Amino acid sequence: MGLPSKVDLRGVMVISAVLRGLLVAYGEWQDAHMEVRYTDVDYLVFSDAAALMAAGSSPFRRSTYRYSPLLAALLVPNSLLHHCWGKLLFSAADLFVGYFIHVILKLREVPEKLRLYSVVAWLFNPFTFTIGTRGNCEPIVCAIVLWIIICLMKGNVLQAAFWYGLVVHFRIYPVIYSLPILLVLNENVLQCRGKPSLMLWSSTQDISASSSFIAMANLKASFWLMISDPFICLKSFLTRSRVLFGLVSASIFFLYGFSVIEKLVAFFPQLIVQAVLVLSFSQDLPFCMFVQTVAFVAFNKVITAQYFVWFFCLLPLILPWSNMKLRSEGLICISVWMGSQLHWLMWAYLLEFKGKNVFIQLWAASIIFLLANAYVLVMVIQRHKLASLFVSESSGNPKAD
Repeated sequence: MGLPSKVDLRGVMVISAVLRGLLVAYGEWQDAHMEVRYTDVDYLVFSDAAALMAAGSSPFRRSTYRYSPLLAALLVPNSLLHHCWGKLLFSAADLFVGYFIHVILKLREVPEKLRLYSVVAWLFNPFTFTIGTRGNCEPIVCAIVLWIIICLMKGNVLQAAFWYGLVVHFRIYPVIYSLPILLVLNENVLQCRGKPSLMLWSSTQDISASSSFIAMANLKASFWLMISDPFICLKSFLTRSRVLFGLVSASIFFLYGFSVIEKLVAFFPQLIVQAVLVLSFSQDLPFCMFVQTVAFVAFNKVITAQYFVWFFCLLPLILPWSNMKLRSEGLICISVWMGSQLHWLMWAYLLEFKGKNVFIQLWAASIIFLLANAYVLVMVIQRHKLASLFVSESSGNPKAD
């Protein structure tokens, strides 16, 4: 069953926007009438921090606020206009992600029908369209990551470097993309038609790295000067620099302490996996970023459900090059991943909300979830046809069927 023949990108975007608007309105009703709130608890923290900033104070005076001051600044209209401003902003970023997916696939010469299917895979994914409407800021990060890919494909390397510095300031995890980005731009690694011309690679590399660093450093310095209480600012910096751990963020390491040795032991598998993936797939940058992110989340010492959106936004970029059959292998992968996730969430719920002594069961569920992620990742890699980010003689375009 396919999409109606008259449906185009504009129609999909309009329907998606209406859906998100209705969900924001429904969330207001549920928050007022039901015990379980629709709004993400982090959104309340964001709003309180934004209110403090609007009053001329530090957002870090709000306990548990451990995000960039830029986020609080973006949500200042929550106090001045309406408390739903942030949800609408995040939902708009969600829509931009869908549009950027279409732009990237168009630049990669994917047929229109496949582009539309890929956009739909993001915009109508129940997990993704609830993220922004509940007040989670991850769609902003996803939109910037995709915009960086667009800048690279259009040869705007310095602009990509600026946005990369900004997104790493906003959320630290995109730092894992630095090596594949540098490799894919290196003329000595991959020769492709349509690639940004880097006649002096070492100089361009230095300029790009400097641009990213300057963008990130300027943001941090600016907010440091804006925030009047140095102690609170330093405390927040240190808090954001360490791994924050809670009951709902259980991974396979959650039964262990955080001594220096144990941190190194927990980090080593992730480092090895990241290195292997980058060296193997960097020529296909979107695919490399996808498998990197899946592995990063799966092997991370902290896991929460909102992290999954980090790789969901990259999934539509690789679908046109996948040979996986949805009704057989695809269905198995979806079932394995969803089943193991629900099993993991069940024990986390019993521990956090019911106070049950299920530490061992949650640890076992975390191991099962890790194995499920590894299985799905291997299947995706085996069924993917590598294609250079830039046009090359050897890279074939996906067929319309």
